Order: sequence, then structure tokens, then C-alpha cells
Amino acid sequence: MSRGLLDAQNGASGARAATGAASDANGPHDGPHNGPHFSRRAFLKFSATVGVAAGGGLLLGFSMPALSQGQGQALAGKSVIGGDASEPAPAGVFAPDAFIQIDNAGKVTLVIPKVEMGQGVYTSIPMLIAEELEVPLDSVTVDHAPPDEKLFTDPLLGGQLTGGSTSIRYAWEPMRKAGATARVLLINAAAQQWQVDPATCHAQAGQVIHPASNRSIGYGQLVDAAAKLPAPQNVPLKDPKDFRIIGTAVKRLDSPEKVDGTALFGLDVRLPDMVYAAIATCPVFGGTLASVDDSNVKKIAGVRQVVKVDNAVAVIGDHTWAARRGLATLDIKWNEGPDAKLSMKQIVDDLANAADHGTGAVARKDGDVAKGFSDAKTRVDAVYQQPFLAHATMEPVNCTVHVRPDGCDIWLGTQVPTRIVDTAVKLTGLPAEKITVHNHLLGGGFGRRLETDMAAQALKIGKQLGTPVKVVWTREEDIQHDMYRPYYYDKISAGLDANGKPVAWQHRIVGSSIMARFAPPAFQHGLDPDAVEVSADLPYDLPNQLVDYVRQEPHAVPTAFWRGVGPTRGTFVVESFIDELAAQAKVDPVKYRRDLLGKSPRALNVLDTATRAAGWGSTSLPSGQGRGVSVMNAFGSFFSMVADVTVEQGEVTVNRVVCAVDCGMVVNPNTIEAQVQGGIIFGITAALYSEITIRDGRVEQNNFTDYRMLRIDQTPSIEVHIVKSTEAPGGIGEPGTAALAPALANAIYAATGKRLRQLPVGNQLQTA
Repeated sequence: MSRGLLDAQNGASGARAATGAASDANGPHDGPHNGPHFSRRAFLKFSATVGVAAGGGLLLGFSMPALSQGQGQALAGKSVIGGDASEPAPAGVFAPDAFIQIDNAGKVTLVIPKVEMGQGVYTSIPMLIAEELEVPLDSVTVDHAPPDEKLFTDPLLGGQLTGGSTSIRYAWEPMRKAGATARVLLINAAAQQWQVDPATCHAQAGQVIHPASNRSIGYGQLVDAAAKLPAPQNVPLKDPKDFRIIGTAVKRLDSPEKVDGTALFGLDVRLPDMVYAAIATCPVFGGTLASVDDSNVKKIAGVRQVVKVDNAVAVIGDHTWAARRGLATLDIKWNEGPDAKLSMKQIVDDLANAADHGTGAVARKDGDVAKGFSDAKTRVDAVYQQPFLAHATMEPVNCTVHVRPDGCDIWLGTQVPTRIVDTAVKLTGLPAEKITVHNHLLGGGFGRRLETDMAAQALKIGKQLGTPVKVVWTREEDIQHDMYRPYYYDKISAGLDANGKPVAWQHRIVGSSIMARFAPPAFQHGLDPDAVEVSADLPYDLPNQLVDYVRQEPHAVPTAFWRGVGPTRGTFVVESFIDELAAQAKVDPVKYRRDLLGKSPRALNVLDTATRAAGWGSTSLPSGQGRGVSVMNAFGSFFSMVADVTVEQGEVTVNRVVCAVDCGMVVNPNTIEAQVQGGIIFGITAALYSEITIRDGRVEQNNFTDYRMLRIDQTPSIEVHIVKSTEAPGGIGEPGTAALAPALANAIYAATGKRLRQLPVGNQLQTA
């Protein structure tokens, strides 16, 4: 999601306390609770607020600036869980975005609206609190924030959602401020009790210490007194040189339960009297259910009933096997609709026509591009294409619902809990306060769980039942009814002077607008800011630029964000094309980039770091091997990658990837390394193999047999070099994927002399 609006995780931190006790009514696998049980107390209307938690203890609210004046919501007299904090705040009042609770035992509970989907935020964000609060990291537990846009909006995203590599950027300052404010309150409470100057006290390891009198007292003994004190404002934060937790290599707090199997994902939900649904959805985009002959289904033991919805039919069974066997007996007929003959040729032809004849919405215009081309000695033109992509998360799409006349419960892993509530309100007719979302760990998100279609389908089925129902899509349903990364078609041109340096640059991007559907206010004057990200903000010194966007929707094919979002598709085009220009100028690709990066020292630094570590230019590679490079500035971070490949008989082996990362201040280097490694593997898979194709209105791929994944024995050596920086943190979850493809394609060119402008490159090599 684009920076500024959508510059695009539910899990556990450590022990079971982080996921919460199960509700007695819902059985032992109800999963994480929706948040701490705050009392209905008045909050002071300041950026830091103090209250008393239910049962005693310190409850601290803290704030981030609202997106615009008037969007803030006061908490005075409102419950933070009940969803009734609806009165608009006076001008200048900020909206609380997260809360700390410290109980009388000294336990620190952090409730945050970010969800854990493998990216490590339920370790890194507690590190921020623990650092400033002066408590051991293992004393901080995490609770999911309940769905509430008014309380938990991320200003970088414009909503309560997890994506766009924003979690640490969002949390960096406010979480530290919250920890520091709580620490000062506790010190003040201790000083008041001892009748000493607070300046003579300090906090350490969950205690306040007064060295002069050799006295100390634990936080748990101070929280009730601290809760009665006014919240200090503008508390200074630690100097980074004094950090003891931030910047250290901390092991993931949620790893033990994922290893021993106690971690709960949406797929793990078990409820009393729960039934299971097996689904068949119309294979044609936009099609509907015509009829179904279910005369044989009741012969299957364990089948309860058949449920019909607009574009699907479900068999309900006592267990999954019964439901699946029952589904196989149905004779289903579909109304295939107007897109029953839709093909890839039609989609690509529409894109090409839009590229040639469409009116582009201008994303960037610098200088005089026409004059730049007229003055150029050489002109280079290219067309790049990138396919539809599925998300193929390891945990298949699933949702469990219990729809009743008086309420609705939903169990799943989602990146957008408030949108799940909105979907349930629309489909059930129940008010929002009657909808409860039980969020869980996500077994992979990648943008797929920014969508609510899985909940909508489960709710339509659940409305016809009187019992909880779990809906699990098969891998085939998952791949053939995903919401896909759009097919993009780019026309790009450059004019070069006598030395081969660009003096004109023109780039037209054509494709579906995800923003127009997902965040309509961001789609202004025909411009999708996600589609042009990176392309419209290059680190290179290019004097005359024109970058524009033409929206072309692929008929009924639904499109959505995919890991790396706009920067993924933009970086592939511009970094591949920069390599083309270097080849045209007969200049080494690294030197060519260096000469254009004089105004971007951070980009130049990562380029130098990566190429030096990779041994660029120091050794020659054997025949059939090649080395390629890329540079990227996205998500607030700077990346450079060098890929080494071998190409034999049309098959590509990635031997090594070296990556230099400048993501600003580092919270947990272990997380950074893991996220970059995972992003690179994800990116290699997509660049080499991944492609969704349409024939007769249907997705042709159906499982990992034909939607190929990189295998463990194909995984290259990956080196991650983290550049020290004092800048504010940037994003890390998606850049690794976004920067990989062009380095790989450029390496293939170096190995073969073949310039591949269409992904996946594996397919192009076979036909080149």
C-alpha cells in the first residue's frame, strides 16, 4: 500500500498469557481474547492518559496525531472495549492508539492493533516498551486490540490494519513514549511514598531504586498509587547510546509455541457443536449458482445439509471428510455469466490498447521531456509485463462463524478486524456492538488477509445454520478464487546523451487500481498512488521525467495487494530498464547507477555495501553464470541486492543473493534478517515460476503442482548486511520481495545475453 495513506499481523508474544485464556462458553480452543478488561473509567484528554485498571493496577493510554483535525476521538467516560467512544473530540485532542496495563503483580500487558503473521512484531513492539519502561522483555505480554477504528487507527495507513511494512514505523515513537511515561509515573509514585526527590530515583528491571537510602520497590506495589497521579507530558526518551534492548538480537517470543504446536491459528479453532463446510464456488469469474442436484448427498454418513449461496454451494458435515465426500456427490450447474470466454489474450490486448491510446493520470512531471528526447543521441524503448499472482499462504483461507439472532462471533486470522466487523454488519443486519471478532495468528498474510471475502462467504453460510460452522477452502479453491496481484503492462522509454546518461525518461504504467476499490479516497483524479510507487520517486538524478498511470480493469478478475505491493512491480521495471541503459551505454551496471545516485547518499551506500560484499568486479564468473544488481528506496528503507545465477538448458539456479539494508534504526536485527530472507525467497518464487493465467473465464492453475513454489534444496545462500543508521526506522517486511526480481533478471541477462522483460522469467527462458 502506498506511503502516506496505505504505505503498505494476530499472534502471541511468548507464553499463553499473550494469547489469553479461552472463554468457558467457547471451549478450550477459543483463542486469543479481544483485549484486556479495562474498566469504564474517564481518561484525561491529553497525549498521555492514566487510569485504574479493573481489579487494580495502572492503565496508560497514549496517542498519535490524528489523520486530520476532528478525526480524534475522546475517551472521556467511554469504554475502550465497548465500542461506544463515538463523541468527536475538541480540536487538538489526539486519538489514543494503544494502551499499557501494569497489574499489581508487575505484569505489563500491551494491547496493540497490529497482528502477527510471521513478521515478528509481537517481539519487536514489546521491545520498544520494555526498553523505556525498564522491565525485562519477558515480563511484557501482548493482547490483540479489539476492532475499533476510532481508537486504533494507524496514521500511516488510515485505518486499523496491518500491512505496508508499517508496524515498527507506526510504533517506534509512541510505544517508547508510553513506556517512558509509565516509568516516570512509577518513579514519581515511589518518590512520593518515600518523600524524596524523584530525580534521586531511577528505574531498573521492574523496580524503582533510591540509591541514597538503598531502598527499592517493585512496579506492582506502585501501580495503584501511580494510577492516581497526573500523566507527565513530553517525557524525554532514551538516547540510543543507552539502549539495552533495542538493537539487540532477541529471539522471537512466539517461537516456542509455534514449535510445540500450542500456537493458535484460525485453522485451529474448535468449538462445541461445530460443523464443517466444504465449498464449491463457481469456477468462472462473476458466475453464479444455477442449480444443484443433491439427491445422493444424504447417503454419505456425517452429512448434515446442503447450503446454497449466490455463487457457491456448501455441504455441511460433522467433520471435514464427510463434507468433502458429500460435495463430490453433487451435480452442480453454473450460470457462467458474460466473462465465460475471457482469456489472457483479451486481458493483455486491453492493457496494450490502453497503454497506446489511454489518457494517463500524471504521477510525476519534471522538466521538458519532449525536448529531452529531441536532444538525445539515443532512444531506448521497452515494454514490461508482470502476471497475475496468487498469495498461496501456507495456512489456507478459513473462517469460523456462529451467527445467532442476538449476535455473531467470527474466528479467523485477519489483517483488517474492523473491516470484518463491517462485513458482518452488512450481511447479518446486526449492529456492530453485537459482532465479536476473535483474531488469531496468521499463517501467512502477504495481503491476502487484508480482504474479507472469506468471512463474507462463511457468514452467508452461517446465517442458514444454527450452530458454529468452520469454512476451510481447499488449496484449489484458494488458488482459483484468490484476489490477485494485478497484471501490469508498462511502456518505458529513455533518451540518452552522447555519454549514455539519461536526459529524458518516460514511463506509463497500465493496470488495475486496487486503491479505487480498497481505499477510494486515495484514488484521486485517475491516479492510483500504489501503482506508481517507486516508479514516480526514483533515487536517480533524471532531469526530465514523465510518469503516468492508466487504469485498465481486467474484466471480472478481482485484484488485491500482494507482498511488496506497488514497489514490487515498479522496481522490477525501472531497475531492469536501468540495466538496459547501462548495456546500451556499454557501462558497468554498478558504475552506471553510482553515477546517477549523487543526490541519494543512502541509496549509494547500500549499493556500495552490497556490491562490495558480493565481490562485484573482483572475479569473473564461468560461462552460463551471471550476476545482477538492483537498488530500491521504498517503505522508508533503502535496499540493494546482488544475485548470482546459473542458467542451464533454460532452467535458472539462484546460487547466492547478497542484500544490503538501510532501514534506519534497528529494533531487532534477527527480525530484519529473517524478514529479508523470507522476502527474497518469496520473490525468487514469483520471479521464476509464479503466474496465474485465465482461460474461458477460469483460473488454469489449481495447486502447487502448477503454481510452483521454490523448494528447500533450491534456496540460495542469502547474506543480509544491515547498514548502521540513525534515521527513524523504515519498513522491512516487504522490501526484500520488491527488490529481488530485477537483480535476478539482470543476472540472467549477464549469463545469457537475453533481456527478459516479462515475468515469470522461467517461462520466458523456455520460449526465448
